[in-house]
Amino acid sequence: MKNKDLMIGVLLALLTTFLGTFLFIKLFTDMGYLTGMHLYKEQGMLGKILTLGAILNIILFYFLIKKDREEISQGVILGLIIITVVTLFL
Repeated sequence: MKNKDLMIGVLLALLTTFLGTFLFIKLFTDMGYLTGMHLYKEQGMLGKILTLGAILNIILFYFLIKKDREEISQGVILGLIIITVVTLFL
């Protein structure tokens, strides 16, 4: 059960980061999502955009802690670590 909750947390962190980057590009630029991601990758700013998108994970983590879902919140932290490692290589 714990591994399942951990994987749910990782998937939630990845989806929340995707949602955050999507919202950032849609709200603060005039570009489409794929065009914006391609442009930011060419400019070497993709890691920064992913970092901004990961801010929503703080809200998710706080919500899960308040709901006493510690195993899933540990998965969110693991997902953030994965996102951090990926961002380092971009």
